[in-house]
Formats: sequence, structure tokens, C-alpha cells
Amino acid sequence: MLRFFVIFLVIQAGLFTAELTRPVQQAIVIPFTRSIATLSAWLVQRFDEGVVAYNNVIRDQGSGFAVAIEAGCNGVEATIVLVAAMLAMPAPWKHRLLGMSAGFLAIQVMNLLRIITLFYLGQWNKTAFDWAHLYIWQALIMLDVLIVFLIWLRFLPDTRKTENAA
Repeated sequence: MLRFFVIFLVIQAGLFTAELTRPVQQAIVIPFTRSIATLSAWLVQRFDEGVVAYNNVIRDQGSGFAVAIEAGCNGVEATIVLVAAMLAMPAPWKHRLLGMSAGFLAIQVMNLLRIITLFYLGQWNKTAFDWAHLYIWQALIMLDVLIVFLIWLRFLPDTRKTENAA
């Protein structure tokens, strides 16, 4: 357990440090965040044609209300926590890669739901928006990470069986 925790912290420190560097921000994080805004706006446009995306902003053209998807709101940090946990666990690489891919998708689906609900909540009530943004959705996204990790753990092969057989 101590081994997992130390490796988990070291990997997180490395990934968070890398994420904050200018080259990674410019090449990966900013374009990814813009694509999240574009996808969110596209999904909303299925029901509300007056919504547009510009860079990392989603705007309702009728009301003028807009939300900006900033660092911490793009799912990157939650993905880093999940990836660090999966890399820290002793597991076959096939299972790690599959888990990280499925986890990334689960986090991004939840994050799209978060962005869209906050977009509509903000148009309805600023206080409810702030509360949901700062407390409810932060907890739900990290709960998503935990649930994905726990499900992934259930599907890991039991290495004790193969060690005892040898």
C-alpha cells in the first residue's frame, strides 16, 4: 500500500508538472479544451440552435450568457489522477491501457454532462450555478474517477494464482 501511494504521488507530481508547462499547454491542453467547448456546443445545438462555441467559451446568442471552460474544468486533472492511480498499481500493460482509455471516456462523458448542465443552470440561477460548479460537480467528477478506478481493479487478473502455480 505504501509502495502504491508513493508511486501514485510521484506520477501525479510528474504529470501535473508536465501539464503546467507552456509546450504541453499550447500543444495539448488548450486545443483539447477548445474541442471540449466545440463538442459541448454541438451537443447543445441539437436542442438549442442559438448556442455557439468560440475557443473555450460556449455562448447563448439570445441571452448573451456564456461559460468558459478553464483549467480544472476540462477533465484533464481528473484524468491525471486516474492515470496516476492505474500506473501505480501492479497490472499488465494491456489492462492499464484499456483502463486508462475507458476511464478517459468516462471522465469526459461526465464532464460534458457537467458543462451542459452548468450552462443551463447558469442561465437560470447564478447562485445555483456557483454552488453546483464549486461543490456538486467537483465531487461528482472525482467520484467518477474513484468508481472507474474501483471497477478497473475488479477486472485485474489475480496475480496470486499465477505466482502460486509456478
